[in-house]
Amino acid sequence: MPYVGTRSTWLLLVPHKPKPTELDGNIELFCIKEGTVRRTYVWTALLLVLALVMAACGGTSGTTETTAAPNTTAAPGTTAASGTTAAPSGEMKTLKIGFTTSITGKYNTESTRQDNGLQLWMDDVNAAGGITLSDGTVLKFEAVSYDDESNKDRVQELYTKLATDDDADFLISPYSSGLTAASAVIAEQYGKVMITTGAASDSVYTQGYTGVYQVYTPSSRYLTSSVDLLGSLDPSAKKIAFVYENSNFSTGVAEAAKAYAESNGYEVVLYEGYDPDTQDFSAFINKIEASGPDAILGGGHFQDGSAFARQLYEKKIPVKFVSLLVAPPEPSFSELGDAAVGVAGPSQWEPLVKFTEDAAMAAGADWIGLTGDEFVAEYQAAYGEEPSYHAAGGYAAGLLLQYAIQKADSTDADAIKAALDATNLMTFFGDLKFDTSPDHHGLQIGHDMVVVQWQKADGGLQKQIVWPESGATAAPLYPLGQ
Repeated sequence: MPYVGTRSTWLLLVPHKPKPTELDGNIELFCIKEGTVRRTYVWTALLLVLALVMAACGGTSGTTETTAAPNTTAAPGTTAASGTTAAPSGEMKTLKIGFTTSITGKYNTESTRQDNGLQLWMDDVNAAGGITLSDGTVLKFEAVSYDDESNKDRVQELYTKLATDDDADFLISPYSSGLTAASAVIAEQYGKVMITTGAASDSVYTQGYTGVYQVYTPSSRYLTSSVDLLGSLDPSAKKIAFVYENSNFSTGVAEAAKAYAESNGYEVVLYEGYDPDTQDFSAFINKIEASGPDAILGGGHFQDGSAFARQLYEKKIPVKFVSLLVAPPEPSFSELGDAAVGVAGPSQWEPLVKFTEDAAMAAGADWIGLTGDEFVAEYQAAYGEEPSYHAAGGYAAGLLLQYAIQKADSTDADAIKAALDATNLMTFFGDLKFDTSPDHHGLQIGHDMVVVQWQKADGGLQKQIVWPESGATAAPLYPLGQ
C-alpha cells in the first residue's frame, strides 16, 4: 500500500469501496504528521492535485518522494537499513487462494456458508482494486477450489494438488477440525501459509506447525461459557449429561467442558459419544432420562445437532437447559419450530455483536475491513439469507490474510508468517491474536465465544445473545419449556 510524502508528512492512499452515501470516492486518504492522522475520501481525479492536498496537510516542501511504508519487514526492492525503494513496478499479480468446500457430504451446510463468506471477501478486495504494495505491485485474488465430499482422504489428495499442480499461493482450510487436520499437514509439508477457519480443535496446533493459523476460538473454550451461563442461572443445578459426536472437534470440546464443569462442582451423570452419522438418538435419550440431569451439553455439527434437538423435544425430556454445538447458531435451526425454543449454543460470531474501529483503537489493536452491519448487508444482498458465524469466519479468514500481506508489504511466506505472529487485530468478527510458542504455535488466543438461544418473539422465533451478560440482547429462557 503506497505511502507518499515528504520526510515529515505522509499520505497513505487506500483503495476505497464507495458507500451508498458517497459520490464516486475511490481513494481513502490518510494524512499523517507527527502522530496525527486525518482521514478523508477523494476522487481519482483529485490525485492530479496531490500537491495542494500536501500543502493542506502541512507539508513543508513541494518536493515529494516515494518510500516504503514503515513496518518491520523490508518491502520488495527495499534495503531495511536505508529505506531506499526501487522504482514502482506497477505490476499486476493474481494470487491463487486454494481451498476445498464440502459441496457434498455431511458438512455441506456449514462449509457452503464458509465458502460464501470467503468468496465475498475476495470479491470485495478485487472490486476495490486489489492490494497495492509499496513497490507498486497490485495484488488481486482468484479461488482454486474443489469438492472434498466431507471426506478426509479426499482432503489430503486435493490439498496436495492445490499445493503442487495448482501452485496455490496461500491456503484456506476446509470446514471441520477433522478435515483441517488432514489439510494442515499438507500445507506444512509444502511450506504454504494456511489460515484455518471452521476448525476449532486445539490439537492441530500441538504438532509443531509454523505456517498454520487459527481464526476460531479453540474447542477447549467452546462450551465453558455455557457452563458459566448455567451457574449464573441456577446455582442449585448440579447434574450435567454430555452427549457428543465422536469427532476430533466435538470430542475435544466435550473433554474440556467436562473437566471445567467438574472443577466447578458439577456432577457429570452421563458422558457418551455417538457415531457421526447418527440420526436416531433414542438409545441416548433413554440414558439421559434415566440419569436425571439438570442440563444437557454436547452435539457435534448441524445435521446431527438438529436431529438430536428435535428428538429431545419429541420425547419431552424434563431437562432445564440444553446447549449444543454448531447447530443452534445456524439461521436454519429455526426451521425446527417449537423444538428450537430455548435451545442454546456457543457461537463464534453473531450479527448482533458489535466490534468497531473505535473499540480497536481503545484496545490498542489494529483494525481492518468493514463493520458487522456492512458485512450483514453485503452477505444478505449476495446470498439472500442472514449470515451465520460460518460465513463470517470465511470472510474473516480472508481479512486476516489481507492484513498480513499489507503488514508484511510482501507475498513472501516467511514475511507473512512474521506478520501473523505479531498480529494484534480486531475485525467485525472480533479479536484475533496467536500463540507463538513452539508447543501451540498458531493457536487462537484473542477471540471469544458468545452463547445464543432461540426464543419466541413477534409471532416467530428469534435468536438472542444470552451470554455474556455485557453483550446480551435478551434475558435467558430458563428453565427449558417454561
